Amino acid sequence: MAEARLKVAAIGDIHVGETSTHPYRELFQEIADRADVLALAGDLTNHGKPREAEVLAEDLRAIGIPVVAVLGNHDHECGHVEELQRILEQAGVRFLDGNPVEIRGVGFAGVKGFGGGFENRMLDAFGEPAIKQFVHEAVNEAMRLESALRQLETERTMVVLHYAPIAETVRGEPTEIYPFLGSSRLAETIDRFHVQAVVHGHAHHGSYAGKTLRGTPVYNVAQTIEREAGQTLTIVNN
Repeated sequence: MAEARLKVAAIGDIHVGETSTHPYRELFQEIADRADVLALAGDLTNHGKPREAEVLAEDLRAIGIPVVAVLGNHDHECGHVEELQRILEQAGVRFLDGNPVEIRGVGFAGVKGFGGGFENRMLDAFGEPAIKQFVHEAVNEAMRLESALRQLETERTMVVLHYAPIAETVRGEPTEIYPFLGSSRLAETIDRFHVQAVVHGHAHHGSYAGKTLRGTPVYNVAQTIEREAGQTLTIVNN
């Protein structure tokens, strides 16, 4: 018997502001009509302010389908991460953040991720303590993702990130900022597991699709990215 399809809509970098009025209500209604799950790939707010989270929560409450999410760098700006998560969890959002969830037989694992660069140009933990701390953050995020993936026993798995795991989906951004857009340490972790798809944001001027070294599809779902066939969001049939 064929496995039932689970349609996952994914979008990132929606940057909700505190003065916005229902900025995504219509889009979320469209998503609810077309997909079974919504995955939010970080930078849900402009500056991580509680009021911004409240504006987003108002639009999410009536969506009627499961919502999974990770936070982005903008969501950390004001230091109110726990309050942001509490507000959005009350609206039905399930934050992955190293804690996987299963929805209709599909596992979802995710972390924010971090920078550090890609492939043979990744930053090494050598030299000043500040450099070592930067690399440690990237390694720690990859380890948290690995821990989450190990907890899943599903045959189908999707990974949700904010930072990019491969260079291919940040192409279009200035090469000078590649190290701040993601890290191959995330892709190395993903390739140790049987993952069907990966979504991320953060690279607003990057490219839509790429693959890890082992061939796992990766999609840059930042809302500014031009998608295939004029889509306004990414739908993954998992």
